[in-house]
Amino acid sequence: ISDFRGTFRSNMKSMEQELLCPVCKDIVKQPIVLPCLHSVCLMCASEVLVQSGYPQPELPPEPNSPASTPNTRSPRQMRRPMPKSDRVDRLLRSGSGTYPGRRRKEGPPLVMLFPCAPCGRDVELGERGLADCMRNLTLERIVERYRHTVSLGSVAVMCQFCKPPQALEATKGCADCRASFCNECFKLYHPWGTPRAQHEHVQPTLNFRPKVLTCPEHDQERLQFYCKSCQMLLCSLCKLRRIHTGHKIAPVTQAYQTLKDKITKELNFILSNQEMVMTQITQLENRQTMLDQALESSRQRRTEALANQVAEKRSLLEHAGLMAFTQELLKENDPSSFVHAARITHNRLAQSIESVQRFSLSADPSFRHFQLDVSRELKLLTDLNFIQAPLAPVIDTQRTLAYDQLFLCWRLPQDSTPAWHYSVEFRRRGVVPGGGRLEEVTGTCAVIDRLEMDSVYVLRVRGCNKAGFGEYSEEVYLHTPPAPVLNFYLDSRWGLHADRLVLSKEQRCARSVPGLSLLQAADRALTSCHLTADLLVGDVAITQGRHYWACSVEPGSYLVKVGVGLESKLQEWFHLPQDMASPRYDPDSGHDSGAEDSSDSPPPFSFLTMGMGKIYLPSSANSHHANANYRESGFTNGNGPSSPAGVTYPLPPRLGVCLDFEKGRVTFYDAHSLRPLWEGPVDCSAPVCPAFCFIGGGALQLQELVANRNANQTPVRRVTIQSRVTKLN
Repeated sequence: ISDFRGTFRSNMKSMEQELLCPVCKDIVKQPIVLPCLHSVCLMCASEVLVQSGYPQPELPPEPNSPASTPNTRSPRQMRRPMPKSDRVDRLLRSGSGTYPGRRRKEGPPLVMLFPCAPCGRDVELGERGLADCMRNLTLERIVERYRHTVSLGSVAVMCQFCKPPQALEATKGCADCRASFCNECFKLYHPWGTPRAQHEHVQPTLNFRPKVLTCPEHDQERLQFYCKSCQMLLCSLCKLRRIHTGHKIAPVTQAYQTLKDKITKELNFILSNQEMVMTQITQLENRQTMLDQALESSRQRRTEALANQVAEKRSLLEHAGLMAFTQELLKENDPSSFVHAARITHNRLAQSIESVQRFSLSADPSFRHFQLDVSRELKLLTDLNFIQAPLAPVIDTQRTLAYDQLFLCWRLPQDSTPAWHYSVEFRRRGVVPGGGRLEEVTGTCAVIDRLEMDSVYVLRVRGCNKAGFGEYSEEVYLHTPPAPVLNFYLDSRWGLHADRLVLSKEQRCARSVPGLSLLQAADRALTSCHLTADLLVGDVAITQGRHYWACSVEPGSYLVKVGVGLESKLQEWFHLPQDMASPRYDPDSGHDSGAEDSSDSPPPFSFLTMGMGKIYLPSSANSHHANANYRESGFTNGNGPSSPAGVTYPLPPRLGVCLDFEKGRVTFYDAHSLRPLWEGPVDCSAPVCPAFCFIGGGALQLQELVANRNANQTPVRRVTIQSRVTKLN
């Protein structure tokens, strides 16, 4: 048991690095979670924002508890250092951009930027700043257990209800009373059989935190749901907001269990890998020992050889007797005696001279003579089929689009190796490559949210496998809509002609087909043209703000009008339908604005006419810049007629509509490139509805929200239409 406790305390001690604040480098206190999911002290975050030039944020008060009074507050808390100014300056200089808060004369910015040190970039806090960042209660509990285990700066928590001279050390804490008690005082203030006896017991502490997280926007509302699309916690009131319409929302208990299971699996995988790494370290240490032994043996052999050679050379200097004997031998005059005695001396002198002339070290200090037999390894390497990094992906421009979110699709070339996952880089145009945000995905599609309106984003993607990252794909430019996307459905409450107009089951697609009445009137086709206009509106009424939506019109449609109009006027039009012989609803007029009624007041409707693969853009004083812009984009008039009243262009794949209610202006866009086509006025003195008009056969489909689309599912090209008959009461 003692060994287990020692190991546990050692592990807790090594965990301290995970509990440090990245700003003050001390253990976090009242940590909050930034949008990038890193945690920082609340006071440190406030100091960084003030140093950045933002106004002093309103911080929540300290826990209202007697444990937070100066008499009982922890000395470590009183000695807690604030972030040093030089450290904050270094943190600000290391950021990735210029902070708008530094320019105090311009007023507070709409969006606060916090320089996150672990991320190395600026993090958007939103308009409310730190008020949107919730406390990390889990991290606070871990810090408290850590302090209690390793006794780091621990101070005895005294009972808050004993008299000071005889105050005892607290043994229990009450989360409901927010105070610490000794045993006697706890029994006194929590008598058996009373509601106080049911209070939650905790360890004695100086910091009583809330039991659960509550919504930062709706006080006392518990966070009971989790939005998978936005990846954020929601309360019951936040769940009802339009921004989460169509999102995948699950109970927080389900998200808790799912995330807990994933972390458990990841932890087990890392622990199993740690055992494998320890085995590899043991093998490396054994190999190092063997290498040390081999080096030591080689050193001893070489040292011994060099010592023998040194001894041999020293013998040449120490044999003085041989030199004297040789000098005396040369004094001999008898030839036979000299030859008989001098031969052995000659041999000895010749060996000494050869040793001097042919001197070389008997031991080489290098390892050049060491040869390693790698033939077997070379054969194995030759037979190996090396894994290559994936080739650059190819962007699928037909499916990639920008709407309420960015939807990016790609595929690998046929001769490319498979990829384990992909890295998607996206940045605003003007930011250098490598300075954007990265998203890791496992499929071949990615959904990117939290973007700025009317901005151009540059995206690219690359694959990764065991061999590493491959090359980036070609960059693709996506233009976000000029206003928030309005999500609505086609409304059938005003009544539909069952023989001519049908809606899809999802009420996002409509088709106009030749009805029985037109077939019966075929005998009059050669003498007259009497076509009726079928009106269809959206199920929303706009009363303020700027809104954008998009739709696609089937190129084979006869005549389809897309636009907006006053709800009351549209109802009048529906109840009193006009025939196509009327000049006001002439199919060649292109723009049904009702301007003939009054030249001063804005028209009650504003439509653009499309049909037979063309779009008709009327000419007016308000639309010259839009028409010129569209003409510069490369579109030509083609075979369509041209007149001073307007001009025709090829029908774009998708048509975008942007309504500015306050200004009373409506702008039509080519939704694929977001180039403006036409702009004009519309009466916004009352609620305005999206409207669609069919003349003859045709079909249109509303653009589906990217948030409602499964990123790994190929979008359905065709929509099954089922008839829906609704009579006007």
